[in-house]
Amino acid sequence: MAVSHDVIGTEFPAHTVDVERGRLRFFAKATGQSDPVYSDPEAAKAAGHRDLLVPPTFLFCLEGERPPGSLNLLDVIKVDIRVVLHGEQGFTYHEPIHAGDQLTFTSKITDVFSKKGGALEFVVRRTEVTRDGDLVAELVNSLVVRSLKGAK
Repeated sequence: MAVSHDVIGTEFPAHTVDVERGRLRFFAKATGQSDPVYSDPEAAKAAGHRDLLVPPTFLFCLEGERPPGSLNLLDVIKVDIRVVLHGEQGFTYHEPIHAGDQLTFTSKITDVFSKKGGALEFVVRRTEVTRDGDLVAELVNSLVVRSLKGAK
């Protein structure tokens, strides 16, 4: 089940998401963030933020909130979800992101490569996150597609 290199450069429709306080608090609690800048608006303001700060990996959740019926990665690479593994994710923040921000996510497939004689294929997607047109973060995510054939 090879992933075609023709998918490199595929762009996904941009989507915009509002960053909500309640979700930030919930995520901070669920991920064990003990710093109150993620859950207490007054503590965040005392630390120099205008509102709750977005926890380090929270943007991964917002990236996945595409409108129903939107083009998605699995449709583009044409693989069965049963052979897909989460490979890696990385975040680069250029500016702090806070509750009340409205963020736009623009994603594109930037690479496809294989390892282990083709038994594992990697699909790399890069996402730019903007606020009012300014780049505030970049996300890199890779999926691993396992071959159902005998691995070498």
